[in-house]
Amino acid sequence: MTVADKKLASKIYLYLAALFITSLVVSNLIFLKFIYWYPFDMEIFGEKLFKLSVGLLPYPLTFLITDAISEIYGKKKANQVVIAGIFASFFSLGVIYIAKYAPALPDSRVSDDTFNLVFGNAPLAVLASMLAYLFAQFIDIKLYHYWKKLTKGKHLWLRNNFSTFASQFIDTFSVITLLCVFEILPWDIYLGLIASGVIFKILVAFVDTPFLYLIVYAFRKRFGLKIGEEIDLDSYTEETVK
Repeated sequence: MTVADKKLASKIYLYLAALFITSLVVSNLIFLKFIYWYPFDMEIFGEKLFKLSVGLLPYPLTFLITDAISEIYGKKKANQVVIAGIFASFFSLGVIYIAKYAPALPDSRVSDDTFNLVFGNAPLAVLASMLAYLFAQFIDIKLYHYWKKLTKGKHLWLRNNFSTFASQFIDTFSVITLLCVFEILPWDIYLGLIASGVIFKILVAFVDTPFLYLIVYAFRKRFGLKIGEEIDLDSYTEETVK
């Protein structure tokens, strides 16, 4: 691989990481708004199926990105992005905490009451989401590489879906449970939210599979990668650039 290819691969990795971190942080900040996505008029456990937090809209993208990074850049780089996402989320939590206790001016367009109504539960929400997210993402990456090794780099659809199914169930179950324990959400909608969240994420996992194939195909064609081959960014040193 040429120096120019290494530079391009590093730049793409940076953009993927930025997209991942942004999706993660935003999903934690907007989670308190709920919508009803209704392809089917059904109820499950007394709740409308697909009654979802808008925080779920960008969140599945994080699993697509980690799967793409796992496939192209390897397990180590995928784990690094996950850790960076955790750092960014806790940093945003700190900023929200400080902003919450900074008194608003009388002529402020957003009063203290309005700000606290929207972001008051954000610290606990981020904590709950991070605990679930940390567990789910590392499981996703570990399972992805387990299936990749088992299939010798073949059957991309299998490792993408099987790793995502397991990790998304764990994530949904954990975060909804913690949000109910912290009394951010009521227990009477607990089972309905878990069922809707899991079903929605499984559907998204099926939908994002063609996009993962497209991403992997584009990388392999551009960088001349063989099936199962990964780009080693750690070998990209200052001496190589010079």
